[in-house]
Amino acid sequence: MSVGRRLEELGARYDLPPGAAGALGHLIALICADPAAPTAVRDPATAVDAHVADALVALELTQVREARQIADLGSGAGFPGLVLAAALPAASVALVEANRRKCDFLERAAAEMDLGNAVVVAERAESWAGGSASRDLVTARAVAPLAVLVEYAAPLLVEGGALVAWKGRRDAGEETDGAAAATATGLELAEVRRVRPWEGAEHLHLHLYLKVGLTPNHFPRRPGIASKRPLRAST
Repeated sequence: MSVGRRLEELGARYDLPPGAAGALGHLIALICADPAAPTAVRDPATAVDAHVADALVALELTQVREARQIADLGSGAGFPGLVLAAALPAASVALVEANRRKCDFLERAAAEMDLGNAVVVAERAESWAGGSASRDLVTARAVAPLAVLVEYAAPLLVEGGALVAWKGRRDAGEETDGAAAATATGLELAEVRRVRPWEGAEHLHLHLYLKVGLTPNHFPRRPGIASKRPLRAST
């Protein structure tokens, strides 16, 4: 199946707005042609599933479909952030990325896709003071263990907001630590959903946490501490 046909299929599956498939096509073309694109997946037929379909599957969650203020942490090549910005034109999407080279790519990609609702934030999540208690959705894909993601996300979320983390095979230890971090930061695990963004996809899961209480004032900890000393169930 051609990339264009596959994008049309995804557009119908997720009821994407007019122009979204074209914007996503531009993104695939860019990551496959730009040597500076921060991804190892450069074959268009692979990228449309591994990157685009994988990001769009989160639209199965009401919290994602209805989000209006989104922060995508560690955006890298723009997945899922740029894809969600194309799929949700009424939402404002902050692409939070500390690596300047990756930020440059994100800016080029957002311009190529003609996205007026995406902005690149060249900061670490823990240092982004302007994002504090401002987001109803935080997303993260291939960034860090769950406990670290929970700590990154909690200070950014409004009460009732959601964190969605893309993960592969379930890991009981990681999930237990994630639950402990959620308890410490005012979040709660709501669902772990197995998803199949493309035929043959296996062991892919979306972890959904909801902000159900206040995040203590000592979060976020200093940059780098969450990854060096993650909150764990045993502490």
